[in-house]
Amino acid sequence: MPHCDLLIEGVTLIPSAFEPPVTDARIAIAQGRFVAAEAGMTADRRLNLAGHLAVPGLINTHLHSALVMVRGTAEDMGFAPSYTKGVPQAQMLTPMEAVALARLGALEALLGGCTLINDVYVHARHTMPAIADLGLHVWGCNRLHDVDFDAVLEGSWEHSQAIGAAMLEEAEEMIARFHGQPRMGIQLAPHAPDTCSTPYLEQLRDLALRHDLGLQTHLCQSPAELKRVAEREGCTPVELLARLGMLHDRLVAAHCIHVTEADIAALGAARVHVAHIPKNNAASGRYAPTRALKDAGARITLATDNRHGDMVEAMRWGLCMGRIQTGRVEDSWQPEHMLHAATEAGAAAMGLGAELGRVAPGMLADLTIINLARPHLVPHNDPLGTLVHTGQGRDVSHVIVGGEVLVEDGRPTRCDMAEVMRDGAAAAAAVWARATG
Repeated sequence: MPHCDLLIEGVTLIPSAFEPPVTDARIAIAQGRFVAAEAGMTADRRLNLAGHLAVPGLINTHLHSALVMVRGTAEDMGFAPSYTKGVPQAQMLTPMEAVALARLGALEALLGGCTLINDVYVHARHTMPAIADLGLHVWGCNRLHDVDFDAVLEGSWEHSQAIGAAMLEEAEEMIARFHGQPRMGIQLAPHAPDTCSTPYLEQLRDLALRHDLGLQTHLCQSPAELKRVAEREGCTPVELLARLGMLHDRLVAAHCIHVTEADIAALGAARVHVAHIPKNNAASGRYAPTRALKDAGARITLATDNRHGDMVEAMRWGLCMGRIQTGRVEDSWQPEHMLHAATEAGAAAMGLGAELGRVAPGMLADLTIINLARPHLVPHNDPLGTLVHTGQGRDVSHVIVGGEVLVEDGRPTRCDMAEVMRDGAAAAAAVWARATG
C-alpha cells in the first residue's frame, strides 16, 4: 500500500497562484516533501480539514522581525524613525534583547502563514538560529553598513572603515555557520546605498561573488537617500548599483519608491526582484510604482518590512495600491497575481524557485492553511478572492514547513507563545527606556 507521513483531506487546495482551486483535495507528505496522494494511501497521521483553504507557504522577502519593538508608534512618525533621536535604535539592543524581539516578530509571521522570512537586523548571528528554532525557514544576514549610525542621530553622515570591517567579519562568520544549514541561508544585506560607502559596496559585491550569494538592500526608499547618493556620486542609487555591477537578477531590492523612468527601465532590464512593502509604505504616505516596474520586467514579491508580519494583509494592500496607480481593475492585477508575489515569486527571489512556492510532488512540503469558517470569509464563492480581499493572518489555522506541523489550530507547536510574548515585551520596554532616557 502507498504510505505517507501526513495526509490532509477535505481541504480546498490552490496548488499554485494561477491554477484553479481543487475542492475536497487530498495532500500527501512524505520525508518533508509533497508526494502524489494515491488511492488507498495509508498515513502515520491524517488531518481532516474540511472547510479550510490550503495555499503554498507564504514567503516574506524583506523583514526586520525585531522591529516589532516600535509598532504602534513608528507608523505615525513619517519616514525613518530609525534615524530619529528618542526612538529605539538597532545599536541600542543587547544580543538577548534582539533574540527576544526577533522571536516575537518571527512567531507573529509564522502564525500568520509565513513559512520563510528573509530577516535582516543586528545581532543576526544570535537571532537567526533562535528564529530557526521556531521551525520556519529563515534567510538573511546581519545589517551591513559602514556609516556610523550614532553620528547619523546627530545629523552627521560619517563612514568608518572599522565599523564596516566588523560587519564584514560577522557576515563571514554567518556564511560559514549558517548557509546551507537545514531551513537556513544567507543573502548578503548592504543596508542601503547611502549608508554604505562606494568602496564598501564593492567589498560586499566581491564577497557575494566569492561565496555565490544573492544580495538584498533598501533601494530608493527616501528622498534623503537620493540626495546623499547624488551629492556623493552624481547619480541615482539605481545607477550607482548598475555602475558597480550589483543590479542583477540575484538582487532583492526593498521599496523602490523614489525611482525615475530610467531607474524603472534599468530595474526591469536587470530582472531585479522588488520586495514590495505596500502597507508600511502607504502608512507613511508613499508607494512604489509596482505596475510600471512589473511592465518593465522587474519581478514583484511581497514583504512586510517591520512592525507587523501579516502577509495576507500585504496581499490585499499590494492589490489595492496597484489598482490605485492605474485607477481601474484589470485582468493583469488580480488576487492570483498577489498570491504569486507571495509564493512563487518570493521563492525565486530567494533562489529557491525549484523547491518552494507550489504544492506539487517533489516540492518541499510548505503549506499555509486558512480556516474559512469565519463570518468575514463566508460565503467564499471565490476562495482566493475572499482570502485576499477580506482575510487576515489570524485566520491561519495550520502552518506546515518541510512536512512538520508548526502551527496547529492557531497555536505554535515548538514554543510557549506566552513566554515569547512576555520576553519580547520586556525587551521592548527595556530598550524604549534607554532610548527615551
